[in-house]
Amino acid sequence: MNVIELNNICKAFGSNKANHNVCFNLKKGEIHALLGENGAGKSTLMNILYGLYSCDSGNIMINGELVDVENPSKAIAHGVGMVHQHFMLVPQLSVTQNIFLGMKETGLFLKMDELKKRVSDLNESFGFNVDPSAFIWQLPVGVQQKVEILKALMRDAKILILDEPTAVLTPNEVEELFASIKKLTDSGYSIILITHKMEEVLDYCDRVTIMREGKVVDTINVSEADQDILAKAMVGRDVCLDRIIEDQEPGEVLLKLNEITVLNDKKLPAVNNLSLEVARGEILGIAGVDGNGQLELGEAIVGLRKIEHGSMSLLNQDTTNAVPRTMMDLGMAHIPDDRHKKGLVLDFSIKENLILGSQRDKKYRSGMMMNYGTVKDEAERLVEEFDVRPRNIELTGGMLSGGNQQKVILAREVSRNPEVLIALQPTRGLDIGAIEFVRGKIIEERKNNKAILLVSTDLDEILTLSDRIAIMYKGEIIGIVSPDTPVEEIGLLMGGIKDKKAKGGVA
Repeated sequence: MNVIELNNICKAFGSNKANHNVCFNLKKGEIHALLGENGAGKSTLMNILYGLYSCDSGNIMINGELVDVENPSKAIAHGVGMVHQHFMLVPQLSVTQNIFLGMKETGLFLKMDELKKRVSDLNESFGFNVDPSAFIWQLPVGVQQKVEILKALMRDAKILILDEPTAVLTPNEVEELFASIKKLTDSGYSIILITHKMEEVLDYCDRVTIMREGKVVDTINVSEADQDILAKAMVGRDVCLDRIIEDQEPGEVLLKLNEITVLNDKKLPAVNNLSLEVARGEILGIAGVDGNGQLELGEAIVGLRKIEHGSMSLLNQDTTNAVPRTMMDLGMAHIPDDRHKKGLVLDFSIKENLILGSQRDKKYRSGMMMNYGTVKDEAERLVEEFDVRPRNIELTGGMLSGGNQQKVILAREVSRNPEVLIALQPTRGLDIGAIEFVRGKIIEERKNNKAILLVSTDLDEILTLSDRIAIMYKGEIIGIVSPDTPVEEIGLLMGGIKDKKAKGGVA
């Protein structure tokens, strides 16, 4: 029995057709994945089902009834709940207060003990294990995710839309989440999982609908699919994301951190007494749940954040608190974590973005004047080599897709022929095709005997690219492991549970 039927849904934003004649159905008691690259139209479609957008044409049927979902209240009334990628919780309130916030039955006389009991009962039914009295700010993100689901369930949702629910979870938290989701489907609930992670689809889902460029490519049973089939459906060609790194002996240490301490924006320690070394010809991956000091570590290394204590050296030169220009001159390149705010000037042309930081170099100047002919020639060479599309170097950075913006940054940084590359979340928000390209270039730099520090919250990426993996937790490296270490062990370390097999100390 179909509990949801979306028929010929169309939605356009200006000239952009986000959904074009999309058909989708959900059966009772199944986990149905909605898989596709960024911009494929997945979230738009689910926002229509939840009443956040209205469709231009098409119709929605819920439990066999033709409905008009004008807003989220109507969706909730029809038993549809949605858990967004960015949680909508009030940190200063308790779990119970957040769950019942805005619900009519709480009324003027809030009986907190009774409400807590209802939360506890729901908890026990599906194995969420959330303390009803805890404040949201006290909870790790994995538990906050469960609170969002409990909110929807308390509003009698029988159909749950989960938007990238594992984006900030450890592997162990992912397993716990899907164990609870399985209990829900066993009880007759139906789940729509918006994701771009093929492993989750294959491990946990019953069916999958693949979208590309606003259209449905196919809907198939997961039992008949594999990663190659899904990847090809998503991008329209064969894609290889497997580990293809050849063994090679690392050379001399090029980057060394010695017991550094770095503060966050609130002037609290984000990196605590951390030491690491990165050698020529190796990729050191930094793994961890987002918010454990990885960003501050990367910014301190490239000169964007002060090192309060400890020291750093690059190519045997003391570079503690050196400015970014000095780090670049000494041979460091930097792929920032946010391409829009830190990697590009969106109003500048592609050719201007490609020489950012190098505009005073002799190769681009004729005396006091900029040699625009050289700039043009170099830009055209780089957009060809790095497959930036479209090839028009006069377009502004803001007119490019995320993948092509990242290619511009990568082209600029790699073309400087650095000795050390600091790559912070280099494939975050990219589609599979762009991920394949960026990872390939990072591997190429390793083959060219560069030292690479890779910071990524994508554990699969860390496992695919790294020679060694250092796990960060609360600003410290609590374990150094090889990429063939079981994911379960790495997951425990990411959650702060040390394993006897994992080395501590210097990475």
